[in-house]
Amino acid sequence: MTGAPASAVGGSGAKPVRGGKLGTAAVNQASLWNIANILTMVRLLLVPGFVLLLFHNGGYDPVWRSFAWAAFAIAMITDLFDGHLARAYNLVTDFGKIADPIADKAIMGAALISLSILGDLPWWITGVILARELGITLMRFWVIRHAVIPASRGGKLKTLAQGTAAGMYVLVLTGPLATLRFWMMMVAVVLTVVTGLDYVRQAVVLRRRSLAAERAAVGRTAEALNEAAGSPGAVAADAGASGATDAGAAGVTDTGVSGAAVRVSGGSTAVEPAVRARDGAEAER
Repeated sequence: MTGAPASAVGGSGAKPVRGGKLGTAAVNQASLWNIANILTMVRLLLVPGFVLLLFHNGGYDPVWRSFAWAAFAIAMITDLFDGHLARAYNLVTDFGKIADPIADKAIMGAALISLSILGDLPWWITGVILARELGITLMRFWVIRHAVIPASRGGKLKTLAQGTAAGMYVLVLTGPLATLRFWMMMVAVVLTVVTGLDYVRQAVVLRRRSLAAERAAVGRTAEALNEAAGSPGAVAADAGASGATDAGAAGVTDTGVSGAAVRVSGGSTAVEPAVRARDGAEAER
């Protein structure tokens, strides 16, 4: 719950560079059987084990609940380390991207639901926390095309408070410690609601910014295309000017030639009768 998932299937398993930036090559090189993914798998396997230990011997045996607490604590600790290792050593894989958040929600959901079934934790607390986690997960998918919502400090603090409070409820506590765990759970609930609302706000803002950027990009593309192709009026004016120039040139050329031909032809027509008349007069003389 606290960090980036330790993601999926890779390739050669070449030794990664500590602190290096994640990229396509790093994702392709990360092997499925890396330490980050193994920790995620261990956390998934601990979920059914935790439930069996918690409910063993009726669910109220302090010894078995201590074993259940140990399983829960190990699961929460692996959650702290698998994401860090995946980022630090470029071990991000597709498997981890899917399995890590599932393991996070599974262990916490199993603890809350089991404690509510046993009557140790009010159902409304379980409902609020699980509704928030499910809602935020669905919201991330809603805005993932536009932006990725980063994990906030409040979200990490919420996870720590939830894990601490749930762990205290798993143990059989009495007296001041029982009162302390109640108030710790109230802090976890408040952080759950507040950070959930903050994530909703971030999602709405990021989506609006992304949509505005997309519209601006479309507008710039349209303007660039118009400038490259020319506006319809300019194209029409260019076409008219070109047509007028071509027509004028053709008209002048054709008319001039035709006129010259007519004038030459007319001259010949007018000269021929005069020549014939002159020849006839000379013949008469």
